[in-house]
Amino acid sequence: MRLAWGGVGRRGRPPSPQPARSTRGSSQSSGKAPIAITCSTRGLDIRKEKADVLCPGGCPPEEFSVFGNIVYASVSSICGAAIHRGAISISGGPVRVYTLPGRENYSSVEANSIQSQALSRWSASFTVTKGKSSAQEATGRAVSTARPPTGKRLKKTPAKKSGNKDCKADIAFLIDGSFNIGQRRFNLQKNFVGKVALMLGIGIEGPHVGLVQASEHPKIEFYLKNFTSAKDVLFAIKEVGFRGGNSNTGKALKHTAQKFFTPDTGVRKGIPKVVVVFIDGWPSDDIEEAGIVAREFGVNVFIVSVAKPIPEELGMVQDVAFVDKAVCRNNGFFSYHMPNWFGTTKYVKPLVQKLCTHEQMMCSKTCYNSVNIAFLIDGSSSVGDSNFRLMLEFISNIAKSFEISDIGAKIAAVQFTYDQRTEFSFTDYSTKENVLAVIRSIRYMSGGTATGDAISFTVRNVFGPIRGSPNKNFLVIVTDGQSYDDVRGPAAAAHDAGITIFSVGVAWAPLDDLKDMASKPKESHAFFTREFTGLEPIVSDVIRGICRDFLESQQ
Repeated sequence: MRLAWGGVGRRGRPPSPQPARSTRGSSQSSGKAPIAITCSTRGLDIRKEKADVLCPGGCPPEEFSVFGNIVYASVSSICGAAIHRGAISISGGPVRVYTLPGRENYSSVEANSIQSQALSRWSASFTVTKGKSSAQEATGRAVSTARPPTGKRLKKTPAKKSGNKDCKADIAFLIDGSFNIGQRRFNLQKNFVGKVALMLGIGIEGPHVGLVQASEHPKIEFYLKNFTSAKDVLFAIKEVGFRGGNSNTGKALKHTAQKFFTPDTGVRKGIPKVVVVFIDGWPSDDIEEAGIVAREFGVNVFIVSVAKPIPEELGMVQDVAFVDKAVCRNNGFFSYHMPNWFGTTKYVKPLVQKLCTHEQMMCSKTCYNSVNIAFLIDGSSSVGDSNFRLMLEFISNIAKSFEISDIGAKIAAVQFTYDQRTEFSFTDYSTKENVLAVIRSIRYMSGGTATGDAISFTVRNVFGPIRGSPNKNFLVIVTDGQSYDDVRGPAAAAHDAGITIFSVGVAWAPLDDLKDMASKPKESHAFFTREFTGLEPIVSDVIRGICRDFLESQQ
């Protein structure tokens, strides 16, 4: 926050007035012949109120980014919009482009084999009609774009689209758009955010980002799902206009935590949710309460503070410890300071390194994405093949409730008789689809029942290699009979190793064995059913138990 009243502002700077509406130049010639453009030329590349252009034929669909219907956001491909509108076919042709003001809520519509995307707001728009000039009248000069249609560049595009796979995060940048930062520093702030976004390695399999502006009322400028390439994000950031008003950072942070990170807006399961809050001076409202709300929603709050209050201004700050109270964890990791908005390039890389350290994102950890669950499955002769299939269905239904990924929940399975067989370990599969597929493919062993040895085997060979994992460890044992060996010693060793055990018995499984194996309190960690068909109702009990134990371990 800066001084919010009239007159001369902080350190002699007057508050910036409302920015005038931007006007587009008229750099292009107004000749009658249409200008040849590329497949990826966007509406914002056309700087005339009305222009005739010529779209090439045979554009690959991946060249098109289209936002809206009839009226399109200026970041959209002109040729893609023209095909979507029906003004031309995939074979190309002349198009007339009309520049329009920005608008709220560009809709998502499929038309003419082009699926447009939704966009909540954009600063400029355009619409298209069929052009009247013939292709022979084209000037042959293509409008310059950020992605020339050269063969060499197109070959590189798929790799860039995947993004930095080692940096998985869903990030909202919450920038200050109040009068107190002013237009000049607002633009410097946007430049810095653009540099951070570029270095992150945005892509389909890498980090996704969105932008929220804090002012009198918070405004989500674009969501995670809107752009999956750094180039598109840079365009979007550049187009964001200065809003003015009071900073109200707390109000904006609360709005971001509640409205920005939803499945509909592009949030991904098992990926840390992060909001990077830029505070120029100090907040004008309560940011501590907003930080609490963000933590309740599993959002990691980073505070990037710029130009801390000078001594004579400290009396106007509601709470000088606002940074420590707003961040995800008060451990120094989630706060970052820059002295001013000038010469910020050297601060980009250290901030990016923090944002890509997913194991530190403690506020995103839930029972669904921060657990290791091993299943110990009885494959003895008394089970039988059909009942064994019911056991596999039981563990599948538990596994499918968790957010399995390389940085999320992990699943393993061991089948036992007198011997033990690791069906798959925690590091073998990192997607839910693969885990469920391999569970379905497990073959029934048949043999005796040595549950104690199986517990020791699992602790040593399945949990041993991931010792030090930040996830909480669980072992779910499913058995239908009495063990031929002692279960109490191996189970106690597992408990001592930090492994929580749920025991599930069927048919002839002794209740004493189930209780001896289960973690405390025994009554909520041991289950029994007379029939294998009775396993299904126990699924929800085990899932709730895992989440309960996880939450208790975090307190």
